[in-house]
Amino acid sequence: MFQKLSWIPLVVPAVVAFGLTRLALNGVMNIITGAGFVRPNFRGDHIPVGVGLLFFLGALLPGGMLIFWQPGLYAVNGLIYLLALGAMTLLGLVDDVFGSRADSGLKGHLKKLFRGEVTTGGLKLLAGGLMALVISAAISRSWQELAVNTLVIGLSVNAINLLDLRPGRAGKGYLLALVLLLVTHWPDRNLAWGMITAGALLAYLPTDLRAGAMMGDTGSNALGATLGIMTVLILEGPVKIGYLVFLVVFHLFTEKFSLTKIIERNRLLNYLDQLGRS
Repeated sequence: MFQKLSWIPLVVPAVVAFGLTRLALNGVMNIITGAGFVRPNFRGDHIPVGVGLLFFLGALLPGGMLIFWQPGLYAVNGLIYLLALGAMTLLGLVDDVFGSRADSGLKGHLKKLFRGEVTTGGLKLLAGGLMALVISAAISRSWQELAVNTLVIGLSVNAINLLDLRPGRAGKGYLLALVLLLVTHWPDRNLAWGMITAGALLAYLPTDLRAGAMMGDTGSNALGATLGIMTVLILEGPVKIGYLVFLVVFHLFTEKFSLTKIIERNRLLNYLDQLGRS
């Protein structure tokens, strides 16, 4: 009976997250705009930034519902998910509010850190790395697993951040990764965390695609944190190592080449990138 209803803890919380985010969307955008927290997008239009705060806000109630419903199954990993989501959202918000766009990328922030200069991006890198380490310590059973899990979480966060250069791109990247996990690991209960974040994302995504708001590092960090938590909890052995290798290669590639130019030159990637935009 439980197996037949295994979709319930994966789908129902996601629907709740979608509904809550949809209800809160206009209000949160009005608060951000009223505070003057707007920034020019790639077109030069001034739009509210940091609206990805909704992903964390939308996840609190459905995450709590799962923990309350079956604490034996969901309490530990649910609290880990909410902790990671909240911490990474906060670090992204700090970067959105106080950060400078002068330095970007891991290389730029690391260079400044080595020179003794602390940027908001460098602060996010250090604090985010420590948060990834703390989370990994709670779920790892060996030093090797601790190292792999820490890198997977940290690099997953930054990978989604690297995608967030055009409307909808970060959200589409996250959803693609989630679909792959759903196809290969349904109905693993840890998919619930990805589904909750996806519910909140889907309520917000049309606004992002219309370039009406930016999720900012606030939102891309939340998406990356969810992806990192899911993968370290679900993937095992060689598959997890393979994903880590992919993340490392992706970061090295994007440090050397422009991801946007590559997408624009590829017909399929450009079609997917433009899909839903107005």
